[in-house]
Amino acid sequence: MKTNYKHILVLFITVFITALTSQCYSQTNKDKFIVVLDAGHGGKDHGNLGNGYKEKDIALKVILELGKDLEANDNFKVIYTRKTDKFIPLWKRADIANKADADLFVSIHCNSVANSQPYGTETWVLGEKNTDRNFEFAKRENEVIFLEDDYEKNYAGFDPSSPESTIAIGIEQEVYVEQSILLARKVEDAFKQKVKRKSRGLKQKSLLVIRNTYMPSVLIELGFLTNKKEGAFLNTKTGQSKMANAIKDAILDYKKELDGNVGENLISETVPNETDVTTETRNIEDVTFKVQIAASSKKLETKAYNFKGLSDISRQKEGNLYKYYFGYTGDYNKAKEFKEIAKSKGYTSCFIVAYKDGKRISVETALKSS
Repeated sequence: MKTNYKHILVLFITVFITALTSQCYSQTNKDKFIVVLDAGHGGKDHGNLGNGYKEKDIALKVILELGKDLEANDNFKVIYTRKTDKFIPLWKRADIANKADADLFVSIHCNSVANSQPYGTETWVLGEKNTDRNFEFAKRENEVIFLEDDYEKNYAGFDPSSPESTIAIGIEQEVYVEQSILLARKVEDAFKQKVKRKSRGLKQKSLLVIRNTYMPSVLIELGFLTNKKEGAFLNTKTGQSKMANAIKDAILDYKKELDGNVGENLISETVPNETDVTTETRNIEDVTFKVQIAASSKKLETKAYNFKGLSDISRQKEGNLYKYYFGYTGDYNKAKEFKEIAKSKGYTSCFIVAYKDGKRISVETALKSS
């Protein structure tokens, strides 16, 4: 019976993620990089109370400081799951991020153990690797669903005590794991290098708060409140500010690396001299013109923030490269306008390409076919 339950759960989740992910990719491109900041716990869910400190309060203060820092950058838009001491169901936190078509989801927490000795930061991404400690940790974080009304309906029979459940949810974010790991490493490096905290590293576990977020997502444990020295540091305004600033720097560095993954070393095809082409509107039957602006070995979101504000971006894989195109038209003269727009954005080596019946052809051939 357990095996059947697991197969049904995995099948349901796989179908659900496919439908939702397709919907997200089809949404309108955005000019700003949207980050959803999630302060763990809140309201009737106080989180852990190591040494008398309240996890929900520390997490909120760090989130508000982090959000203020990011909002000072015009390239970012920040959305909060909560800005006050309010109880937010786990499913609702992911729902907020998905509806915003966010580019990043960051959840902040504080750690605790029965033994007061452990200390240090940890950053978690979703995964199926459940060692005994990881499973117990995930179980504790996920059991907050029992404080929610109608939790049976909202989580479709999910049982925090079931290894089958915690393994199955790891499937959902597989497409975003690589980028989540990239950010998690940058966060831990920033804690070590800029705040001089002990890093316990990047880890994986199956957490409900990030299981349904359809974007790169991390859960950050700032440290152990059960450790007297570390708890005292995290309970101070100075400590909270330092941790928030380190996370901000990691996010900025993460976005910078994403931006840098797009190469512009393109070689233009030979096309007729522009003066040889009539300036009147020319829609050529079954031919589509686009402007190739970039190529990369990495698969990037076709969103405006990745392409210097250009929207209407399409992507196609050819060999080991992903090629990125701006615009879509049957009018060659309109394509030339797209090319000038792309050049004005800095894509100086961009060029026009042509497709007929879905196959790449030379621009010269396309124009002769008219």
